[in-house]
Amino acid sequence: MAMGTSIFISGGILTGQVMGLSELLGKEGYWPLLLSTTCIPAVLQLLILPWFPESPRYLLIDRGDDHACNMALKQLHGGENYHGEREDMERERASATGVKPLKPWELFADKTLRWPILTIIIMSSAQQLNGINAIYFYAEYVFAEAGIPFEKIPYATVGTGACECLTALTCGLLIESLGRRVLIIGGYSLMALWCICFTITLTFQNLSSGMPYLSMACVFAFILSFGLGPGGVTTILITELFTQTARPAAYMIGGSVKWLSFFFIGMVFPFIVNGLHQFCFLVFFVVCCVVATVIFFVVPETKNKTFLEIQNEFHRRKRTTGSDPLMPTSL
Repeated sequence: MAMGTSIFISGGILTGQVMGLSELLGKEGYWPLLLSTTCIPAVLQLLILPWFPESPRYLLIDRGDDHACNMALKQLHGGENYHGEREDMERERASATGVKPLKPWELFADKTLRWPILTIIIMSSAQQLNGINAIYFYAEYVFAEAGIPFEKIPYATVGTGACECLTALTCGLLIESLGRRVLIIGGYSLMALWCICFTITLTFQNLSSGMPYLSMACVFAFILSFGLGPGGVTTILITELFTQTARPAAYMIGGSVKWLSFFFIGMVFPFIVNGLHQFCFLVFFVVCCVVATVIFFVVPETKNKTFLEIQNEFHRRKRTTGSDPLMPTSL
């Protein structure tokens, strides 16, 4: 279910690109109507969400309502195919006995949660600071340099949205077989590689007639790598690194960091481009390398593990990698 977030986000990007074509609402006189189409998904959510069940874990662990939990599980899973998840929830409830749900600021005061919090802050910020927005910024320029007629560039841009949507769907098929770590570390590693390649092709854009086409290939390769890794896996990892008492607060922190990072890159990126030009992708290269390294050493594989097993594995890896990053090391 968590994969639905990235699928619908990429689907929304693709829908917006299609709606913006000149044959639909892309003409100058239609822009108020195009802008107002954002009301459609909002109204649909208001109509549909009341029919959705409440979170079973919230009902069982936070409210202690067994009957409502069973009803929600039946609605989500259908029939009687929910007993395995219910047993997992019972174990989590037993471990959370006497523990109140944490507020966002309380997570930072809990020493046992400092590594997970630091991890989601890094991953959430990197999801916006990894260069994906820069790639979309440069896409039209790259397509024009490759010889695509100006009036056809919007269709090529729709191709980038379709590419991200396709990889989001593919990630949903691969995540249970390959695991989270392989996809997200591989995604960031490939994105770092394409940053180097894109910098080279943009630098030597005018030296060869084939360079613009290589630049265009780098655009699609970068988007593919993002969709297969960070775009699809980040939200799932935030869900799986915390138990019910801390998960809602962790979601708030992750979401806040993500949108603050989006605002930051939106404000700062024009100055980065004006100052560094095509070499701005070396900044994103460093970001991708740092995040891939942190995930490799800190984040455990979560595939086919319960939330309690993941939490124990995280604490074990923390003891292996070193001391608490926010506390001084004792001598």
